[in-house]
Amino acid sequence: MLEPDFRYLETNGVTLRTVVHGDGPLVILLHGWPQCWYLWRHQIAPLAAAGYRVAVPDLRGFGGSSRPAAIDQYDIRTMAGDVVGLARALGDDRFNLIGHDWGCLIAWNTALLHEDTCKSVMGLSVPFWRAGRATLDPPGMDDRFWYIRHFQTPGVIEQELEADVRLSLLKLYFGLSADAPKHSWIGQLQHPRGSRLLDLLPMPATLPAWLSAEDLAYCVEQYRTSGFRGPCNLYRNLPTMNAITPELDGKRFTQPAAFIAGAEDDVLLYDPAWRAWFPDAFDDLRFIELIPEAGHWLQVEQPAATTAQMLRFLQAVEPR
Repeated sequence: MLEPDFRYLETNGVTLRTVVHGDGPLVILLHGWPQCWYLWRHQIAPLAAAGYRVAVPDLRGFGGSSRPAAIDQYDIRTMAGDVVGLARALGDDRFNLIGHDWGCLIAWNTALLHEDTCKSVMGLSVPFWRAGRATLDPPGMDDRFWYIRHFQTPGVIEQELEADVRLSLLKLYFGLSADAPKHSWIGQLQHPRGSRLLDLLPMPATLPAWLSAEDLAYCVEQYRTSGFRGPCNLYRNLPTMNAITPELDGKRFTQPAAFIAGAEDDVLLYDPAWRAWFPDAFDDLRFIELIPEAGHWLQVEQPAATTAQMLRFLQAVEPR
C-alpha cells in the first residue's frame, strides 16, 4: 500500500489535502461520492512508475480538505476552479484530468470551461451530459424514491448517513458494486417517495474481496471527520448546473478524451441509450471500454484492468 505524501495546497479560497507522487506530466485524479483520495489507492503508484506526476486531492468538502458549509460553494464553476488552481499550486499550467462519479462530472466540465489548460480528459462511470431538472426529477417518477431528489433538503440525508457511518458506507459501496444483487442501486426507483436510502440497499453477509476491514475503517474515519454536508452539497447544485454555464450548451470537447465504466454499473442505466448520444460531444474520443465484473467502484473492484485502461489513454496522449 502506498504511503501517502500529503500536501495541503491553497486553491480558489480553500485548502485541498492532496496526495502527490511521481515526476513527469501532471495527471490529476478526482474522486466522487462518497469517497476521498483513497479510492485511487491502486492507481497512484503504477501511474507514477509509468512516468507521470500524480495529484489526487480530497475534493472540497471531503476528507482532509476545507469544508465550506454554504451550498453555493460547491457549484460546478467553483469545483472546476479548484482543479485549475490545484495545478497552478503544483507549478503546472496544463494538466491531464481523470475523474470518477462526481469527480467525472467535474472533470467533464473542467475540460469544457478550461480547454486551454486541460490537455486531455478521461471519465469513469458517468457519461457526459448536461445535468438539469430531469436529473433531479426523472419524468414519470414523482411518486417514486430517487436519491438525488432525496438529497436536496439540507440535513435530511446527512442525519441518515451520519447516524452510523460504517453501516452507511458499507451499504453504499456494496450496493453499487458488481457483488450486490443485480440492479440493487437502480431498484430504488421501485420504492415510494419518502423512503430512506439505506433501507433500500442490501447488506453484505461479509466484506467483498475488494474492500478490506482496514480499507473500510479508513473511509469511515474520513467521513467521521468531514461529515456528509459538503459531499451532499454537490448534489444540491445539480438543478442549476446548466443555468450557470450557458456557454457550454452544444460545446464540444476538443481535447483527446476517453471513457471507461464497470460493465455492471447501474449508473449507466440512468439513460440506457447513452452510447448512442455520448460520442457526439467529442472531436477526439479515443475509446469507450466497459470493464467486465465491475460495478461502480471499478478502481477497486477491478484495479489492474482499470489501471491498464488509464495508462492506455495517458500513454497515447502524453507518451513517456
